[in-house]
Amino acid sequence: MKSIEELNFPSDVKYTDDHEWAKVEGNLVSVGISDYAQDQLGEIVYVEMPEIGDTFGQGDEFGSVESVKAVSEIFLPIAGEIVEVNSELEDAPELVNTDCYDKGWLVKIKPDDLSEMDSLKDQAAYLEMLKG
Repeated sequence: MKSIEELNFPSDVKYTDDHEWAKVEGNLVSVGISDYAQDQLGEIVYVEMPEIGDTFGQGDEFGSVESVKAVSEIFLPIAGEIVEVNSELEDAPELVNTDCYDKGWLVKIKPDDLSEMDSLKDQAAYLEMLKG
């Protein structure tokens, strides 16, 4: 496992207490797990995803990430409808380990209320939480 200083926490995404990230891209929001989460999980071997068209509330479980060590539920940072899932992860779940903010994103949602992003942590607040 890496130290917090060695991990990547982009400033253009928001974070949840459960280590998901959300990034506004036009009228959609991309969602994934943070570098900290993938580092803690270790080698990711499977990602369980929702169906396109599924809708979830803020904080609802929408899938899971399975590593050689554990299975971890993943929760939606803001409410919305799943409009895209990262199908590349079916054959290459390790993309979550190697590039969690770019190629390793999980889903894209059409948000119900974009102002819910304001309830998420920015980079500084997330780092503060990780350092305890």
